[in-house]
Amino acid sequence: MAQILIVEDETIIRTSLRKLLERHGHEVREAGSVQEARAHEPTECDLVISDVRLPGEPGTEMIAIARPTPVLIMTTFSSVRSAVDAMRMGAVDYITKPFDQDEMIISVERILKERTLLRQNQALKIEIERSKPLSMVGESPAMQDLLKKIRKVAPTISTVLILGESGTGKELVARQLHELSDRASGPLVPVNCAAIPETLIESELFGYEKGAFTGAQANRKGLVEAADGGTLFLDEIGELPLEAQARLLRMMQEKEVRRIGATASRKVDVRVVAATHRNLKQLASEGHFREDLYYRLNVFELRLPPLRERGDDIVRIAHHLLERTCQKLNRPALDFSQQALSAIKKYSWPGNVREMENIIERAIILCDDEEITPDLLTIEVHGNDDLDTDKNPDREKPEDATTMNDYLVRFVLEHQDHMTETKLAEALGISRKNLWERRKSLNILRKSG
Repeated sequence: MAQILIVEDETIIRTSLRKLLERHGHEVREAGSVQEARAHEPTECDLVISDVRLPGEPGTEMIAIARPTPVLIMTTFSSVRSAVDAMRMGAVDYITKPFDQDEMIISVERILKERTLLRQNQALKIEIERSKPLSMVGESPAMQDLLKKIRKVAPTISTVLILGESGTGKELVARQLHELSDRASGPLVPVNCAAIPETLIESELFGYEKGAFTGAQANRKGLVEAADGGTLFLDEIGELPLEAQARLLRMMQEKEVRRIGATASRKVDVRVVAATHRNLKQLASEGHFREDLYYRLNVFELRLPPLRERGDDIVRIAHHLLERTCQKLNRPALDFSQQALSAIKKYSWPGNVREMENIIERAIILCDDEEITPDLLTIEVHGNDDLDTDKNPDREKPEDATTMNDYLVRFVLEHQDHMTETKLAEALGISRKNLWERRKSLNILRKSG
């Protein structure tokens, strides 16, 4: 038995169609307009049958509202052009009125059968993906624990909060959560909250109606609606302005979104995955982040270990990045010298995997031989020039001798005279905003002039 929503303003036609579908074992909901149809949760139905001409909004609006539920459009012979336009907008099929009952049932059963086959294929694809090893590189206990947790939470609908320093691979974790979920066939929409200007963040996330503000010349779907049926990944969630936080909280509570300037809300089926390098609980206590939103986001927490805490994974990741980047740059296969590997293992990696990726790419470009040497890596290892601790037992290890902030200070002071803020941030694997905040907190602001 399928659940079918009929959207038709003519009572006689609607009643006749309902009785026809019920005789064939289907459960039927009815609405006389698009506005009424919203209350029937069309995304939860198996099929929507909608007339094109309706009071208020046209029936073609149901295509976007009901997605991913298929929409069968009804039209008169005189408005077949509207039906063709509806097909271009994503309608699964159209049927002309007055329709033959047998023709209607054949169309309905065909659409429902195709939907069932699609779901079965998607389920099979998900099971195949779940049986594959995760693409994240790591055999350390911390990473194995993380991968185990990802596999457990991915198939659920629970909201996930990913914590970790900049450059640790939070977006990669979000992609794994999406690909191993029942939403894998839906969209994954990543949003970097720190990269969108504060004045634009609400319109980007929630969309707007024509005329809502100067420059709003047409209706625009926001990123939340774009993620309908899939996953919304909010990176750097700690940078989201308070007003936008309030709207996000309402969306998560009510499962609906209202565009700027709109009078009505739209139902959305979105799983939220958020990530941050900041302490949201502390931000909430200081009044910079909504406490209720923090607890709404922190249903299931995943904490990514920094690269310096991943033991032998550091070398594995370096070899993986070297191979992948050589292919990307169309270069012959290269290897690291023993001295370079020693430097890689002893460096603190304040920018984590992103910093390593940038450094290895630069080294490949500069390399004229078959091996990457320490000088090509352009990393400073704490202590004297002897990178072999066995030959120099009195030398302190960087992880014991200094903190990540010490490395950041040293790196910035050594390179700021010949690198822009953008290049410094890229090398460290952090955003310009984060670099400025760290400069301020560590009292190493760039001197003007």
